[in-house]
Amino acid sequence: MNNWKQFVTTSLACGALLSFGAGHALADYSLNPEVKTATPALKMAAQIGILKSENPELQKLANKDAIVVMSFGTTFKESREKNIEATVKAIQAAHPGVKVVTAFTSHIIIDRIQKNEGMKVPTPEEALADLKKEGYTRIALCSLDVIPGMEYAYDLGVFQLHRNDFKKMTLGTPLMYWQGQEDQADDVTEVMKAFAIQFPKPKMQKNEGVFLMAHGTPHPANAYYAVMQDRLEELGWHNVFIYSVEGWPSLEDVIKKARARGIKTVTLMPFMMVAGDHATNDMAGDEDDSHKNILKKNGFTVHTYMHGLGENKAVRELFVKRANDAWDALEAE
Repeated sequence: MNNWKQFVTTSLACGALLSFGAGHALADYSLNPEVKTATPALKMAAQIGILKSENPELQKLANKDAIVVMSFGTTFKESREKNIEATVKAIQAAHPGVKVVTAFTSHIIIDRIQKNEGMKVPTPEEALADLKKEGYTRIALCSLDVIPGMEYAYDLGVFQLHRNDFKKMTLGTPLMYWQGQEDQADDVTEVMKAFAIQFPKPKMQKNEGVFLMAHGTPHPANAYYAVMQDRLEELGWHNVFIYSVEGWPSLEDVIKKARARGIKTVTLMPFMMVAGDHATNDMAGDEDDSHKNILKKNGFTVHTYMHGLGENKAVRELFVKRANDAWDALEAE
């Protein structure tokens, strides 16, 4: 595989005290070579991208590998099947013979699914505990998160707290991580190009626009939406606007921009893994305060596109690519 230049791999020797493996071969980021006596804290700060941990005390164990796919989840069964389960199946197809487990990071969603459907979806912690009992020794953790926000911080916490439980563990990146600076991959442009295949065809008229509804987060990663907007402009999609349900920019922010550009007709699309509660109710619901009805009150003609990211084949392939990167790091010596 030629994926090594796309990610950072940092070996962690984990015992009673942490000691850090040297080198970031073919990495997107490495410490300045003038740094000769990096402290453990500095080395830890340099860990970005794909993370890799090895427990020296377990190195004599035989390799028994599994992939854990972490997603926020959804209670909307049909959307779950079309987006999350379809993506997990694509990851499984890329790794025949490897055990692939789905885990949800939303404990509320897990409880509701168990109550309403009688199905128990594990948390990442529960999935790892089960795999350890079953004798699995090497784990590739993958994320179906869109940006490295609060949900991905959960994934990082799982990695940090459970890496010593296994001979080796890796953690992949969310859909968008690298932004193209200093010879990095540009995940954001890659994703915008993949997502654009679902924009209205033929190419939009000057008075037509698309509003992409993201989730929003109090995490600093909310700034990714500004980068996404920049990349859309660079790609020529001047009438496509990112807004969020719970962050910045708001719907009101993009309404002002759309008016300034003379847009009269808007297609609303969820920029989320699933078309779940936010898409069904906040975006396209019949309540007066739904985004659809707010836009109508503001004089726009509104269409809705009720499909999550996992239904977009090109985007789904990128999620598989991120999972493959975590797997390659697991396999690498």
